[in-house]
Amino acid sequence: MNISMASVGTSNLGVLPEVMGFPHQELSVVMIKKFNLARKQLLRQNITFSCNRKTGITRAIAPEATKVTGPTSSSVPLANYVPVYLMLPLDVISIDNVFRDQGKCEKQFKELREAGVDGIMLDVWWGIVEANGPGIYDWSAYRSLFQLVQKIGLKIQAIMSFHQCGGNIGDDVFIPIPKWVLAIGENNPDIFYTNRTGTRNKECLSLAVDNQPLFEGRTAIQIYSDYMRSFRENMSDFLEAGSIVDIEVGLGPAGELRYPSYAQSQGWKFPGIGEFQCYDKYMRTDFKEAATKAGHSEWDLPDDAGTYNNVPAETGFFGPNGTYLTEKGRFFLTWYSSKLLLHGDQILDEANKAFLGCKVNLSAKATGIHWWYKDASHAAELTAGFYNLDNRDGYRPIARMLSRHYGTFNFTCLEMRNSEHPAYAMSGPQELVQQVLSVGWKENIDVAGENALSRYDGYAYNQILLNARPNGINKNGPPKLKMARLTYLRLSEKLLQSRNFRTFKTFVKKMHADLDYCPEYEKPAPLGRSKGEISMDELLEATQRTKPFPWDEQTDARIGSLLAEYWDRLLNKFFLSN
Repeated sequence: MNISMASVGTSNLGVLPEVMGFPHQELSVVMIKKFNLARKQLLRQNITFSCNRKTGITRAIAPEATKVTGPTSSSVPLANYVPVYLMLPLDVISIDNVFRDQGKCEKQFKELREAGVDGIMLDVWWGIVEANGPGIYDWSAYRSLFQLVQKIGLKIQAIMSFHQCGGNIGDDVFIPIPKWVLAIGENNPDIFYTNRTGTRNKECLSLAVDNQPLFEGRTAIQIYSDYMRSFRENMSDFLEAGSIVDIEVGLGPAGELRYPSYAQSQGWKFPGIGEFQCYDKYMRTDFKEAATKAGHSEWDLPDDAGTYNNVPAETGFFGPNGTYLTEKGRFFLTWYSSKLLLHGDQILDEANKAFLGCKVNLSAKATGIHWWYKDASHAAELTAGFYNLDNRDGYRPIARMLSRHYGTFNFTCLEMRNSEHPAYAMSGPQELVQQVLSVGWKENIDVAGENALSRYDGYAYNQILLNARPNGINKNGPPKLKMARLTYLRLSEKLLQSRNFRTFKTFVKKMHADLDYCPEYEKPAPLGRSKGEISMDELLEATQRTKPFPWDEQTDARIGSLLAEYWDRLLNKFFLSN
């Protein structure tokens, strides 16, 4: 099966983020013809259209498009409320550590507050704060930003971002990790993740150096710990005031617990399987020692797993009866995924100590790698470090590890549906989200989520609403299942455009179960000390696959009518077919 990735007319995650509102001048002649064909099909169903004179955008007029459904505030317990946060632009603090556009931000924050948004999330970049040298921190710009957010009355989710901004999906700015760290990497490039051909990825430090004292006498774990402790010390007033309610701990590329297996900066395109990232000298040595201990000193790291843009069947490792099914393959994948678990556990333990006693939630994020989910190999998940197969759960061990630290499992791609992706990518975002949220709940931890791509249509919002409360609103008490909170990506001028923002405000209201904004809802208890270590054997017991909780077919808090959602779906199919 040969697929030319350059010919695929989708976004880097397989679905166009702008599924509505394309000006005609941006469309090819072929796309316009297909658009008009879709328009005629709808006209046959007596749907009328209007055309915006300024943009040339044709839109269906659906009288019920702004209609919302579901219980009213007087009939719903507060336990159904799901807080909504908005991710700020990546460069709200500039690379030279300045809070620019404060007037613009104040205006936007006021709009968010009036819309009922609970708070904001932002990256607190390591490459900005500790840019001037080891242990030299400058929090001044972030303090100015936090003061403004606090003044407006929004809550704060702060990400400890130990990674580079740039080179990942959605990155439109470049903020490297500290230059003094990169300088160490010039002399010792093995501190970075490395693929089989020896290409280094400088987005973040390799987990292989977590406990190596290579950084002016400190290990990577000590660097992360010192940074978080300094944040607590310098932001103590915001923590004590309850303005900061969530600390998300960065655990890898894009702040996610994974390997950088599908980096755009190295040529990856959707739906490539990605590459294993364990070929630096430290990881090679670790694997050889583990294999020797297991009685197989002859085993080495995979050499048949293909390259970034292969599909599973093109490789010996992931193809039918591939290496991944052999004893050697299973051993490697267990080792590779276990290293990621230990990495996350160590850093979260340090985060727990740093914020012990603070009234904050502690969270970590894993990414929704939905492509090849429906292939037997789950190849793209495996290269990223999620050893997830049809008969093996690669996510419940993560949830169990998080439970030790009272952590929240944050997951992505909540807005996606299977039908939005090309069939050849074997994508299963709906089943993937259902699996991951279910294992979090089964491990008795909070789960939270994000959309992967910016969407402004009711069709996407309704999918998020379904995932937020899979069995709907309970008029008599807490819902059977409910996410702890949602973060929407991201604040932008496009989101604040009149039509988009009206729809978004309706979405926020539905996430709140039609209840009024409740500033007292997010009041975390003081963070307790992490529980005792969980052995790797106990973590691996969680790999036994179980059925996920059942999901309703659709949300009971729908935005818009069925007719409006049909229109959104038709537009999705139209754009994705090009």
